[in-house]
Amino acid sequence: MPELRDIVTKVRSKNAGPFWLTIDIFCGSTDAYRRVSQGLSTSRVAAVFQTDGQAIKRFDIPDLNVVKFSLPRPAVQGSVGDRDMHGASWAALIGDIEV
Repeated sequence: MPELRDIVTKVRSKNAGPFWLTIDIFCGSTDAYRRVSQGLSTSRVAAVFQTDGQAIKRFDIPDLNVVKFSLPRPAVQGSVGDRDMHGASWAALIGDIEV
């Protein structure tokens, strides 16, 4: 099975405030969007980020061919335990998921 990064145009993660991260999956086409929205479960994303699936907010946006996840940061932004203040490196982790 192909990995997510091989199906979509771009996977981007970013800071969404001191307590949240946002991951945007830009599918680029209706076919890719359908495959991602049906094949990528919130529970799989939760497993990758080692967080509770109930805490993740999922947004499927078919008009834009985008699937978006918002999740709590594991450490408050800028705290001693925060390893990625801007949230940009989280996209690499989700790109490895097979869809």
